[in-house]
Amino acid sequence: MEKYIEEVLAVGHIRPSTSPAVAGFFFVGKKDGGLHPCINYRGLNAIMVRYPYPLTLVPAALNQLRGARFFTKLDLRSAYNLVRIWKGDEWKTAFHTTHGHYEYLIMPFGLTNASAVFQSLMDKVFQDILGKWVIVYIDDILVYSTSLEEHVRHVRAVLSRLQQNHIYVMPEKCEFHQTTITFLGYMISWQGVKMDLTKVCAVTEWPNPAAFPMVRQLLPAFHPEL
Repeated sequence: MEKYIEEVLAVGHIRPSTSPAVAGFFFVGKKDGGLHPCINYRGLNAIMVRYPYPLTLVPAALNQLRGARFFTKLDLRSAYNLVRIWKGDEWKTAFHTTHGHYEYLIMPFGLTNASAVFQSLMDKVFQDILGKWVIVYIDDILVYSTSLEEHVRHVRAVLSRLQQNHIYVMPEKCEFHQTTITFLGYMISWQGVKMDLTKVCAVTEWPNPAAFPMVRQLLPAFHPEL
């Protein structure tokens, strides 16, 4: 925790605070073994005015992929940190740690409007090519094309636009020029779109019910109203 506080102080993402607001601060583990900072903003979120900007409807967006044969997936680095908290509102994001009381100058994870705000930002960056050869869902980007030559041009154009807006990717989480790719829980190829089997294995590997009590246990998983 001390290392994290020192790092974000140094880059100007937080500052010491005298705010009367306080939120709990903790870390959760990531798939790669690292730690992700989390702040309990339930109290703030309960009174926050909602920003009614819609997120991308992924199933509908994937219908645009017909005819595409090459795909690139881009994952953005520290995406929310690109958004500045409105001046004068920083005190509302205050959090407390064993190393002191601080407040954010940039948008942290955990705020109820964070996803909508960032989706709005990304839609403005790519507004003229969305639905043509780019899909953006918050900080996940899919570039798709019908030929490799065209795809190289598309990927370069997207990366150039990101750079112009000071938005950067995490190379280790990106996949370039693929003919088959997973994106937001879907397996995508020139043959079409289907569910990523790793996301549904809990259901597909469920043993066949041999008696009525097992059926009764299984039904709520598919029909919650039962």
